[in-house]
Amino acid sequence: MEKTLIYLIRHGESEGNKERRFRGWEDFPLSENGRKQVKNLGKALRNSGIEVIYSSPLVRAYDTASAVAETTGAKIVVEPAFKSIALGDWEGRTIAEIEKLYPEEFKMWLETPEKLRMPGFEPISQLRRRAMRALNRIVRENQGKTIAVVSHTALLKVIFAGILNLTPPYFWRVQFDTASYSLAKHSPERGYTLIFLNYTHHLGGIQEESQTV
Repeated sequence: MEKTLIYLIRHGESEGNKERRFRGWEDFPLSENGRKQVKNLGKALRNSGIEVIYSSPLVRAYDTASAVAETTGAKIVVEPAFKSIALGDWEGRTIAEIEKLYPEEFKMWLETPEKLRMPGFEPISQLRRRAMRALNRIVRENQGKTIAVVSHTALLKVIFAGILNLTPPYFWRVQFDTASYSLAKHSPERGYTLIFLNYTHHLGGIQEESQTV
């Protein structure tokens, strides 16, 4: 069985994480802490064998991908389908602001985000479809290779649900810390298998644990 290894990487801490803002498509750069995180991430993955990195176009993800490419020699391919969830009017606002302005919707976000529907807000089910379409395509294109996906917590959550065929509610059942990496494999005979999740040994004291998006 010719297996494909897939590293699933969340970007380093951004200024939006640091300020506890909903990020979505807002293009926040990495924070100083985030730059330290991705440097350590690159070192940790130096001998991973990653050949191609598929990165979200947002700068916090692309700069994370660049840190991994620097140590692995992998080429970077910008993949628009791995962009974060679109959050409409929530983007760039702090958690406190959203809780005050959208109390009912915020409560649903915390409890059953799969059911949340708002203008400009991308449904979780739609996010999962676009993420899995892209993942399935790049796996077909890179059969037998080791590749990486550098993206955002919401998108990694739906990929996790997609490869394990989970049904809602699943969004809050898994966590991806900033600059963490997870590993899955794919074979034509068996499909996807999760190997490990949310590895952060390389971060030491420079972790960020916010679970906003």
